[in-house]
Amino acid sequence: MNRLLLLPVLACLLTFACARDSQAQPWRPGPSGTEIALWPDGLAIARPAVEGEEKATTGPELIGGRTVTAIANVTRPTMTIYPAQGRNTGAAIFVYPGGGYQILAVDLEGTDVCDWLTPRGITCIVLKYRVPWGGPHWDRTCSCQVVPPIPMALQDAQRAMVLFRRRAPSLGVDPHRIGVLGFSAGGHLVAAMSNATARAYPRVDAADDESSRPDFAIALYPGHLWNGHDLDLYDYMRVSAATPPTFLIQAEDDPVDDVRHSLSYYMALREAHVPTELHLYAHGGHAFGLRRTDQPITEWPALAERWLRTIGMVRSG
Repeated sequence: MNRLLLLPVLACLLTFACARDSQAQPWRPGPSGTEIALWPDGLAIARPAVEGEEKATTGPELIGGRTVTAIANVTRPTMTIYPAQGRNTGAAIFVYPGGGYQILAVDLEGTDVCDWLTPRGITCIVLKYRVPWGGPHWDRTCSCQVVPPIPMALQDAQRAMVLFRRRAPSLGVDPHRIGVLGFSAGGHLVAAMSNATARAYPRVDAADDESSRPDFAIALYPGHLWNGHDLDLYDYMRVSAATPPTFLIQAEDDPVDDVRHSLSYYMALREAHVPTELHLYAHGGHAFGLRRTDQPITEWPALAERWLRTIGMVRSG
């Protein structure tokens, strides 16, 4: 997709200036997904600074020939499980939609991924994490990177992982073959999950005794990693040998997140001797998801499938 055509789509998503839906309606998954609340009723969790109720809106602009639905004002985080179809591989992947930690592009960078994974025997889980400002974000007022005092998105991602890992055997999933995949801000959340050394919230119940570290990670056009100097990461992103195998995709002409976010993260992974595969394309822009266009970068799912087999998370045959 031409990046100049893409920028109005992104502006539309982030401001809802193009929204078709005038009434505030929370997002609901289709009949094939089971939505589960992450936190017990009555438990006090941090609430994003929202104006109004949760709403899902769809804009008229098209990506890959289809509209994009975005969720705003998420105060009740959930995960939606889409079971593997056909031959179950025993693997599962969490999907983190992007949206600048302001909204969630829930179909383009969420349920579309499950439409790809589940027919291949991979259980797919879409995370609806708290927004706005649930993670590091660019503040236009100070022209600076802001790290929220409470990492709400990371809390939600960790909680979802331990809840799912606890019940994985009953869903036909190997607890040691659960990965994460995210786009843009969701790509940052992938890195945050991969490198967190402790739980970001107090223990709630027995599920929190499970590990929240993913077994593999896929990040597409991630942001909030490169600090703007050389190829250095922000101080809050510390990579170690414990970081899981990682697959990275980005376009060099990305107009939103500089390609050096992927490059700096790749170099840090390499220095830590983490198995890593990086694919850079000259063209592709930002927010292409996995919708096929005339850009070669949108053929990335085939590369990711091969990588998953290479690292043994999805077995051939």
